[in-house]
Amino acid sequence: MYFTLPDTVALRSWQRVPHAYYYKNHPYALPLSEREFAVMRQCDGEHDVEFDETVAALAMRRLIVSCEKGERPSAWSRYRHYDNRYFPKLNLMITGKCNYNCLHCFNAADNAPLMTEWAFDDLCDLFDQARDLGVYAFTITGGEPMVHKRFMDVLREIHKRGMFVEELNTNGFFLTQEILDQMKDFGCDPLMKISYDGLGHHDWIRNRPGAEQITLDAMRLCIRNGFRVKAQTQVHRKNVDAMLPTAELLNDMGVCETRIIRTTEVPRWTANAGDACLEIREYYEKMLDFARAYIKSGMQMEIDVWQMLRLYPRSRSFTIVPVLCAEGEYRPTIPGCKGNRGMIAVSSSGDIVPCMQLSGVLLEHGIHLGNLHQSRLKDLITAGPYMDAICATVGDVRERSQKCAACKWFEYCTGGCRAMGMMYSGAREDFYGEDITKCAFFENGWYEKTAEALSDWKNRNPIGA
Repeated sequence: MYFTLPDTVALRSWQRVPHAYYYKNHPYALPLSEREFAVMRQCDGEHDVEFDETVAALAMRRLIVSCEKGERPSAWSRYRHYDNRYFPKLNLMITGKCNYNCLHCFNAADNAPLMTEWAFDDLCDLFDQARDLGVYAFTITGGEPMVHKRFMDVLREIHKRGMFVEELNTNGFFLTQEILDQMKDFGCDPLMKISYDGLGHHDWIRNRPGAEQITLDAMRLCIRNGFRVKAQTQVHRKNVDAMLPTAELLNDMGVCETRIIRTTEVPRWTANAGDACLEIREYYEKMLDFARAYIKSGMQMEIDVWQMLRLYPRSRSFTIVPVLCAEGEYRPTIPGCKGNRGMIAVSSSGDIVPCMQLSGVLLEHGIHLGNLHQSRLKDLITAGPYMDAICATVGDVRERSQKCAACKWFEYCTGGCRAMGMMYSGAREDFYGEDITKCAFFENGWYEKTAEALSDWKNRNPIGA
């Protein structure tokens, strides 16, 4: 019998990931057994494949399909080996420019030193490099990415190379029916992550009259056109009491998820907002009050409370974010940050950074781990300071911190968020600083308080006392 790979499946391998496949528009490569991989290598329309249990199982999963002799897999589906480490995703800031002057943002329109932007030809070259390394999914961000004059061409070029845009971060100002129609025409269907900072408060933090209505209209337009929308909401003392009615509005609109983010103590925010920043204790307290009310409301929209809690109403379950390893899951070889290890982040200046949240801090302190206008992407993900940072393990974190080494919570929090550790601990150079927000969470009993407050729902990552 003759088999081929369907257009929805691509056979891949990397260093340390020898047997895998991509499923169309799924960002991560999925594992195969050595036997399954060997069979799929033969499913090229040319080899006569003996039908057995493995072939039957692969056909049942639609990873292979029967065909006539000579029916080759598509160019995207055909087997490719990449002689590099596995990186499935790339988070790309195509421009540092923005049309808003947000009070908290280091990419605000009046911040001249950050007004860098990728030239279109350089972006196309970067997309070629990413494709040739087996990168598949992109997050496109800024600044405001739609300020880039070749924005639509950027999206098209990614898709033309057999990759896809998984997420688009935008303030929504430039979203129109024409733009959405063009995206649908070439199969671009990203999660629309749109900033919205609360009923009656959005105009203030975005520093632009009328911004709130523009944003809500953009969200409704996306939803009407079948795009998934995720709201990204800054929370501070001025708007914290508006979080529940804001969630009610977004839930009723059909927003699929809201991420509530504590506005942190960056210099621009402190200068513009005074004492509006919620202290860590206040943040945990206010967000737990919000979570209690939310689970009683019957709303179905998922909630991500930054660095604290995720709520999944449809399954009546939750995860406590500071618990990165549930009971019995800890291993010292786990990456210090799984997100950093799986997604390359690139700033508008071409700097490669462990995560986009660190780009401003690194720039402020003059730390550069490599630049794509000076080096090839493959070289930067092979060896050097960037790889040293993202390949650090939780065991490395523990070895470098006396506090972590002695802490009974470490095997659950694994040192917390590397970006937060760098931001708050003063460990500017080595990325091993303690995340004091997680120290505060566990040392002050917020794990127990959170688990108890949400006890009517299932805790997905419980830990011991």
